[in-house]
Amino acid sequence: MEIEQRWKSELQTEFEQPYFRQLIEFVRSEYDVKNGKICYPPSPKIFAAFDHSPFDKVKVVIIGQDPYHGPNQANGLCFSVAENVPVPPSLVNIFKEIRDDVGKPIPSDGNLERWADQGVLLLNATLTVRKGEPGSHQKKGWETFTDAVIKRISDEKSNVVFLLWGNYAQQKGKNIDMAKHLVLKSGHPSPMSANQGKWFGNRHFSQANAYLKSNGLPEIDW
Repeated sequence: MEIEQRWKSELQTEFEQPYFRQLIEFVRSEYDVKNGKICYPPSPKIFAAFDHSPFDKVKVVIIGQDPYHGPNQANGLCFSVAENVPVPPSLVNIFKEIRDDVGKPIPSDGNLERWADQGVLLLNATLTVRKGEPGSHQKKGWETFTDAVIKRISDEKSNVVFLLWGNYAQQKGKNIDMAKHLVLKSGHPSPMSANQGKWFGNRHFSQANAYLKSNGLPEIDW
């Protein structure tokens, strides 16, 4: 469960906190095959969001909640699934909004590593989950850790776009410094929220790119 080197130095004080040591003990126990449990994502991908988007390269942050809890789905990036896995409904709606907003065709798979490699930090609030048990690793310390990640980005960087979809993400981002960053909020892309008119038409993807461009930063190829 190693994390990318620059992130490691940025978050060193968190790793030394008692809560984080307890969290890692819990996660190791949950992932121990001798305990008969299956957890997601695979342990080498728990910190995949950080590995793909080193601290220096982060330009956009998208906040999710839990990893997917079905077989072969979670790959360590929020909303993302591995190739050859059916695209989940929320991600289908994300792709539809991108198509309508920036004219990009809907892709054939749901692997968002291509975003992460451009500096889109795809951060779940909780980085692990037990198979078939959504929320099973909540309130064990991950939320404290990911709050610290968001605060570090807000404090140490400028001109980052935060995309906060749904009430949970908006609460998670309540301490972002809006004088230094662009914070865009809308309903969640899940079918229930989207079908109530709270998602489609938010134009977050074109707004994010316009903001990045205005600050001399490369746009994201969504």
